Amino acid sequence: MDSRRHFIGKVASGLAGTLAAGPAEALGASDRIRIGVIGAGDRGMELVAQIRACPNAEIAAFADVFSRRLERAQGVIPSAALYSDYRRLLDDSSIDAVVIATPPHLHAAQFIASLDAGKHVYQERVMAFSLDHAKKMRAAYQGYGSKRTVQIGHQACSSGQMADARQFLSDPARMGTTTAITMQMHRNTPGNKPQWSRAALLTPDVNAQSVAWEEFLGDGGPRPFDANRFIHWRYFWETSGGNVFEGMSQQLSFWYKALSLKIPQTASMKGGIYLWKDGREVPDTMSVTLQQPEEILINWVSGAGNNQLGASEDALGTHGTISRASQIRYIAQKINRPPANGSEMTGRSTHTPHAHMENFLDCIRSGKEPNCPFDLGFRVSVACRMAVDSYRTGRTLRWDPEREEIV
Repeated sequence: MDSRRHFIGKVASGLAGTLAAGPAEALGASDRIRIGVIGAGDRGMELVAQIRACPNAEIAAFADVFSRRLERAQGVIPSAALYSDYRRLLDDSSIDAVVIATPPHLHAAQFIASLDAGKHVYQERVMAFSLDHAKKMRAAYQGYGSKRTVQIGHQACSSGQMADARQFLSDPARMGTTTAITMQMHRNTPGNKPQWSRAALLTPDVNAQSVAWEEFLGDGGPRPFDANRFIHWRYFWETSGGNVFEGMSQQLSFWYKALSLKIPQTASMKGGIYLWKDGREVPDTMSVTLQQPEEILINWVSGAGNNQLGASEDALGTHGTISRASQIRYIAQKINRPPANGSEMTGRSTHTPHAHMENFLDCIRSGKEPNCPFDLGFRVSVACRMAVDSYRTGRTLRWDPEREEIV
């Protein structure tokens, strides 16, 4: 217990680990990039593994509101500095870039502070929790112009499947007029393990002394410490957008990039908590319809009680279909595209798990636009927020492009 108190004391004062001296300099093509990770939970540590697979990159520091996660992070990167307050991490001028892997309600404040501190930012998805947050993040991003590289964590944008889709779409005659995209994400878990349940993590270590609770709440307002809300933040509207944020955003971002789609004109979402009566607020079964200004109707269906249909997407054109699941392929509509023109193509591009992170680091060095730039993350965030708000209000919502408001 004494050693644990000593560890927490070190973290609180920002003294754990070591700091490199001297300010960060302009980066050349082969310069080593020092990275701070804000959010050392499961996703944050997955991204750490991706960073470690990239050349000329190192983890310089971690920030997290939970001391136990910092202990785990220190076991992975013993030399990294540790902070319970992410702002202390940002004070280190030797850190070139940050990875933000926290719950989405915290993204805006951390993103803006990171840009203000002169850092490049890899922002985990979904980029923004609300429209207000998205606008504030955009204002900060635009204020720095091309001085900051920002990559939003929709990793499919750097996948081999994206390269294949772009190749399929390079000839407009292959698809003709695309009028619909159908997407689905179905999962299942054992009956005694609800989706996102992390009951094993609800240990006595999760308490008001080990968690910087006020920092976790962000701008959500005061609330007594609640270990269940902290561990199961994906269950609650104050901190989550449910599987719309977790799942639909990933699938939607692929097609928003491939087809250069805008914010939807309307969004409608139906569903409910049909399975897991465990106090969660977000639905486990849902259907979303997005009416796109490009005259494309997008439908997304998700359930957590049966995985027979899995996760897949189909873009439907008058001349052909692009089907995406574990593999991506093009299938001609023979009524409008005779077999002589090619009836089927299968994607062949390779993919590495750290491709998206490597693209981020490469763009820091080159100044090029990353594969998932800020604007794409902005459009996906607004579409997801429209869907969630439609479910919560019980009505179809519309995007007003002139006022930039959801109405």
